[in-house]
Amino acid sequence: MQTTIRSILQQLNTVILGKEVPLKLALSCLLARGHLLIEDIPGVGKTTLSHALATTLGLKYSRIQFTSDLLPADILGSAVYERESGEFHFHPGPIFSQLLLADEVNRATPKTQSALLEAMEEQQVSIEGKTRPLPNPFFVIATQNPSFQIGTFPLPESQLDRFLMCIQLGYPNAAAERQLLAGNSGRERLNTLSAVITTAQLLTLQQQVSEVQCSEALLDYLQALLGFSREAPHFASGLSPRSGLGLLQAAKAWAFIEGRDYLLPEDLQQTLPYVAGHRLANPQSGEHYGGEALLKLFHEVAIP
Repeated sequence: MQTTIRSILQQLNTVILGKEVPLKLALSCLLARGHLLIEDIPGVGKTTLSHALATTLGLKYSRIQFTSDLLPADILGSAVYERESGEFHFHPGPIFSQLLLADEVNRATPKTQSALLEAMEEQQVSIEGKTRPLPNPFFVIATQNPSFQIGTFPLPESQLDRFLMCIQLGYPNAAAERQLLAGNSGRERLNTLSAVITTAQLLTLQQQVSEVQCSEALLDYLQALLGFSREAPHFASGLSPRSGLGLLQAAKAWAFIEGRDYLLPEDLQQTLPYVAGHRLANPQSGEHYGGEALLKLFHEVAIP
């Protein structure tokens, strides 16, 4: 399976240039059966990355452009009366896909954002009094503009907590940007991509990730990290048990991508900022931590 992993990353790297670590994090998130939030300024390749992931993993893909006038029915679907039969028939919305891109998710109102909550947590939606299952696998990749930009609504904590990881792409390095300026655009290469794996193979990879071994000592370390987040004065509130389970799965996925079937402390440290950064906030400013700033705080927790 490591050959497959390398092929996936190699294809992604031909589209998103010079972003090896964010691409590995994005793949880790999906292999861990999580949803991904990409927060960055417009124009750095967030939408292109979601297209590339869907094509490379062979997933049925839908995109929703979130705007202030978007309604929940535009996401979930609705029942429409058909004169010929005299009955209402349900017309599924774009959420009935294997990979849903919620583009600029924080431009929609909180009511519309909440339409994703049940789908992301339970892989189903309740519409017109009936529960309808979503495809397997089912992923949401959401892009979010910085909160200081005009026309954005902050995501509620319950919505943020549904995302396993939050990553940033950032500006390209000089070499990658030179390729873009020379006409080597990743968006143009999207049409040339093909599926590297099938859905069945993807489900097999996810199962193998869940079987990565974690020692009792590393579970002690994980619990120490969770306890520190709940007791330290740096955070408004600590990480929930669901966050702990998510961090464990994300670390297992990272270890699997690295070619191991066992977990190391470095796997938890590598994924911690991206699993916890959008969940932990400064108690004074209310701003979320992220990246190196968060990791420095957790350096106070000793490795068993």
